Amino acid sequence: MRGMSDDHAHVQEFFSVRAADWDSRFPDDGPAYTGAVAELGLRPGDRVLDAGCGTGRALPPLRAAVGPSGVVVGADLTPAMLRAARRAGRDRDGRLLLADACRLPLRSRSLDAVFAAGLIAHLPRPEEGLAELARVVRPGGVLAVFHPIGRAALAARQGRRLAPDDLRAEPNLRPLLAAAGWRMTSYADEDTRFLALAVLDG
Repeated sequence: MRGMSDDHAHVQEFFSVRAADWDSRFPDDGPAYTGAVAELGLRPGDRVLDAGCGTGRALPPLRAAVGPSGVVVGADLTPAMLRAARRAGRDRDGRLLLADACRLPLRSRSLDAVFAAGLIAHLPRPEEGLAELARVVRPGGVLAVFHPIGRAALAARQGRRLAPDDLRAEPNLRPLLAAAGWRMTSYADEDTRFLALAVLDG
């Protein structure tokens, strides 16, 4: 069984070699990010985390949603991804943190929402990661579990079949979220996007 440091090294290695050309590999994903952020229902002045922010593609729409008085934080485990975010100028839209999504350097109940794009499959222990996201969000806060393409389209892109144990399959994701305190409020798995929204019950 791999230890936590092995898991971190694996994730960092996977994304480090892909960071430089990540955005150019998926140039058409921007509208899907903007649409998903719109469904979070953010208001001016809200505080939001992009967990596993990668190159920070969600940061501009998150900043637009919360306005200049809001707080936007992007956290990622891979330094190369954060460097790519800075090169793209996205550090202007949010504060970038080198941090593990399972051990966030943030106060409990300090946020209104969390945006998590492509994160859940890379968590060594998803239930712990979702519990940590719940820790930093106030009761009534919202979580978006997002991917710019749906499960079937992603499996086809990766040359694999959809597996019944896929964490993002609704019968798996709903209880996984619930165990961490999140109540799923909507679920969409379409070719052009995957988006599950959940609220933190107080």
